[in-house]
Amino acid sequence: MADPSETPPEGANLHAPVARLLRPLVRLFVARGITFPALTTLLRELYVNVAEYDFSLPGKEQTDSRVSLLTGIHRKEVSRLRGAGAPVSVVPSAVSRTSRIIARWLADPRFTDVNGQPLPLARIGEGDAPSFEALVAAVTRDLRPRAVLDQWLDRGLVVPDAEGRIVLTEAAYVPKGGDESHLYYFGRNLHDHIAASVANITGPTPRFLERAVHYDGLSRDLAERLEARAREIAMEALQQANREAHAACETDPGGSHRWNFGLYVYAEDVPPAAAKA
Repeated sequence: MADPSETPPEGANLHAPVARLLRPLVRLFVARGITFPALTTLLRELYVNVAEYDFSLPGKEQTDSRVSLLTGIHRKEVSRLRGAGAPVSVVPSAVSRTSRIIARWLADPRFTDVNGQPLPLARIGEGDAPSFEALVAAVTRDLRPRAVLDQWLDRGLVVPDAEGRIVLTEAAYVPKGGDESHLYYFGRNLHDHIAASVANITGPTPRFLERAVHYDGLSRDLAERLEARAREIAMEALQQANREAHAACETDPGGSHRWNFGLYVYAEDVPPAAAKA
């Protein structure tokens, strides 16, 4: 019988890219106190879950023996871990409300200028005039606009200008490191990026757009200039996609599908030894 710890030839060529993929995650795990035994417990549960739900055969009941064969995990452990249900990433209510309000501020023509930039908003508007109160009310009636404003001022998402209007700050685009919203989007965005890449590898033809522009051997000055320019281009693309998606949603009947359009920019100083590895 084959050693279950051995990787078949078709999987061996994944070792190097997977090691590179996992390295920054392992760095995060060590920094946040997720030990190797804790990670193996999580991976064991995920292996069983994926084999149970994603590799079932049409018209056949998935068995402990088959899950054990697929995963290399002992059948008794499989029996204990099965039935937990597929993991569901629930959007924290505060994250959902904040993102929806900001998305509308950036997309709704009532709250943007002729160039598509978010307008400074009076706290309370008169009639149909755009206001922060009207913005919040357009998204949810469950929250008092004043409570939202106080929270956003405290988090630095908005600031008052010289005329007392509410101005959206750059901090609103990027969650603070380690807070609830940042951790939620960390999991969501990495999941979708990796899922798109995996679908392109496992499918007969690439299904999703997943590309990058990259240059090596640059000076620090050029790398920093390219990073700054890439941020500008990325934000323009994201805002345009948000405006078009918002407009399309106004007449969409709704359904069970979701869509994500993401961008990333990364730069680092690579030591010569690492560059040759």
